[in-house]
Amino acid sequence: MNTEMEEDTGNGGFRKRMKLSDEEGKGDSRDGISLENTVENEEAETKLVASDEIEQNIAQILDKIESFTQTVSNLLETGKTMFKELSNEFEERLIMIHREHVEKWQEEIKELRLLDASNEETTSLLHNARYLIQNPSIEQ
Repeated sequence: MNTEMEEDTGNGGFRKRMKLSDEEGKGDSRDGISLENTVENEEAETKLVASDEIEQNIAQILDKIESFTQTVSNLLETGKTMFKELSNEFEERLIMIHREHVEKWQEEIKELRLLDASNEETTSLLHNARYLIQNPSIEQ
């Protein structure tokens, strides 16, 4: 068995590679399969198993992304609905408060007008009484 240095193009370094002699490569086989084919098959199986695991992990992450996206979408819709309902309630309440205040002030205006009319009547009576006191009449 010989070893030789071979440049690894992936990282720019060197790695050792086992080189089988002609006799080992041709004559040594287990159950009709050469040693080299066995190693290649094991590497391929490892890659397939790792690849399947990776694909499963990727699928799980994609499921998590989809689930999270759906959750966010649902929260946004729920939030929009809640804000719309809250906005409508706020608007209705604000209109009701405005109406109550306007009615209260209109009632105050009505009371002030009644008070003014009463004051005008009292002022007229007082004015007449003063006139009568200042100008006694001879007709008694």
